[in-house]
Amino acid sequence: MHAERTNKVPKPSKAAPDYISYEEVQKHNTRESCWVIIDGQVYDATSVLQWHPGGPAVILKNAGKDATKAFVPIHPPNTLQQLPMEAHIGPVDPTTIPEDANQPTEEEIRIAEARRNLPPPSAAINLHDIEVLAEKVLTGTAWAYYRSTADDEATYFENSNAFKRFWFRPRVMNKVSQISTATTLFGLPSSLPIFISPAALYRLGHPDGEMNAVRAAGQEGVIQGISNNASCSTEECMSVKLPGQGLVFQLYLNKDRKASETLVKKIEAQGFKAIMLTVDAAVPGKRELDQKAKGEDLKDGPSTFGKSGSSGMGVAHAISGYQDPDILWDDLPWLRRITKLPIIIKGIQCVEDAEKAFDEYGVKAIILSNHGGRELDYSPAPMTVLYELYQQRPDLLRKHEVYIDGGVRRGTDVLKALCLGARGRRARAAVLVCEWRVGRGWLPACHTDYARGNRDGDEVAGCDKP
Repeated sequence: MHAERTNKVPKPSKAAPDYISYEEVQKHNTRESCWVIIDGQVYDATSVLQWHPGGPAVILKNAGKDATKAFVPIHPPNTLQQLPMEAHIGPVDPTTIPEDANQPTEEEIRIAEARRNLPPPSAAINLHDIEVLAEKVLTGTAWAYYRSTADDEATYFENSNAFKRFWFRPRVMNKVSQISTATTLFGLPSSLPIFISPAALYRLGHPDGEMNAVRAAGQEGVIQGISNNASCSTEECMSVKLPGQGLVFQLYLNKDRKASETLVKKIEAQGFKAIMLTVDAAVPGKRELDQKAKGEDLKDGPSTFGKSGSSGMGVAHAISGYQDPDILWDDLPWLRRITKLPIIIKGIQCVEDAEKAFDEYGVKAIILSNHGGRELDYSPAPMTVLYELYQQRPDLLRKHEVYIDGGVRRGTDVLKALCLGARGRRARAAVLVCEWRVGRGWLPACHTDYARGNRDGDEVAGCDKP
């Protein structure tokens, strides 16, 4: 069961008609007059075409018809409230909507069939199995957004390949029957040295979105990160967490610093335990799979698209227009002044910046990350940077919290990072594979896979300390 999300909007003005017929809506399917239906309400989206971060194509594809399915997974709950009152035409007359308007598409039929044929979670014995199943049950747009990485994907694959260059030196005849994977991350208890990464648009994969992950994280005793670009509101996420469950918030700095300040104070008051400042995504990367998926929109829409240089920008561009590319080290003192929450820098990619973060700016923790290989191709793998840090500044690993993000697929990957001094393993591609792409029931399966791999690795390697 899941709760359908709607974008609540103000009541239409008195001057607006009581109902608009579906036939009338269909007439407005051009760039010059573009109406859409969202959650039973009719909106004039003509002016939005000029500034929509994702370009006009996706709107024009749904011009003159119901755009709810395309709109809801990508936009935050309060998006419609930000439109001018005159953009809200009024409610559509449900009695005028033809039956075929609500018929499932070929893709929806495909997904429904794939979900009916999903095996139980226990049938997928590793994360690769789960990812294969996930591709079958996601829309093309969702899969393209989740899977897309930058350019030739060299960094994406290197994130995983880097782990393969490190081998264990097992010690034998140690007491290993009592091994625990429990630890503390960001000052919060966790059943495993990993946490669920903040990432955008969970609702592309499941109607409950981030709320699914929060529930499952509470059940499994791991920490959940909530993205600034989440498709669920922070209120929704906080409403389903367990008492004492730790949530951290991933912050992208807004070009309007006042907006960021308001947001930071809001999430602090709500009970988030830390702020993860993202610095490895100054601008959206050239994610070609995502761009190609959005380019498909051009094939099905009305012939009045006209010229649009941004039509194939992809989902990543559509949600990031507010982000400030000019994030500076001097923003850290400002951020510290407006909040008492610990600050974690996510996106360190060299030893020099790790030194600067700890020695000069006194941050709580850092996450070595290249944004999952989704930004600058040929950026170094986090595991490589961790090894360089281990060689050049081992004192930082002893004194501070250092995490890595990218490429983990096995519990032994987690163990390798811990051996080199990482405090915990941020499971981006792995744990999120189960949540985004299959649903809540699969997160315990991922938890079990990581726990078994981590615990068995400890025992076989001869680690005698929990």
